[in-house]
Amino acid sequence: MAPLFVPKDRKSLFRQFLAGMYDAVVITDPSGHILEINPRAEEHFGYSQEEVADRPISFFIPGLTPDIVQRIRKGLNENRHVMIDANGRSKEGKNFVCEVAISPIEMTDPDDLVFTIRNVERRRSILELLRAKESAFETSQAALFSCDPSGAFTSTNKAFREMFDIPSEDAAKKLTFNEVFTDNPLPVNFKKALDGETTTTGIVAEDENDDNEEVEVVLAPNRLGRKVRGVVGSVIKI
Repeated sequence: MAPLFVPKDRKSLFRQFLAGMYDAVVITDPSGHILEINPRAEEHFGYSQEEVADRPISFFIPGLTPDIVQRIRKGLNENRHVMIDANGRSKEGKNFVCEVAISPIEMTDPDDLVFTIRNVERRRSILELLRAKESAFETSQAALFSCDPSGAFTSTNKAFREMFDIPSEDAAKKLTFNEVFTDNPLPVNFKKALDGETTTTGIVAEDENDDNEEVEVVLAPNRLGRKVRGVVGSVIKI
């Protein structure tokens, strides 16, 4: 693919395009010295355009030394872009994890480079939080589950499957709430949860030895913003 050519009379339009991009964009000369940055880059790194003019790209991404920039530039002859994981550094000295895509661009020189930088720190933090929640869900001593609006189970933890003698998560997903929870008023409470209400109900159930035991069933709406997308619940032996 030929390098992007931006005629001089279209550079103002090109800069408007850069200003609207979600990612930080840094344009450098062939040796990796900064020619231009977009507003997102100013926000990410804390520097103005004037402060970084003619600085090396390693000023933003310490690992991108001149030797590495030259190797990347040569590699672009065979690929449209190169993607790397790196660490960015802000004006305050704070490091953050980022993904960097490097592509050729023709601005003042045919071998100019554009570095598109995406801060993935927040995304990784969210993923780590989700993994922690998944781990807590699976290892909880309380029997936990979620259902879609039709009542089909979408997720169950180990304690739930053991309590109801369900062999696997896949087997649980073939069942519905009403097939497992037949005692009144639980089917009615499920509908209440879909309407946004949280209910707590104590019932007497038979265990695997045919003995009676009391359990507490809590049902609540599973919300995505204001929209209820299903029901979540817990079953705890009293």
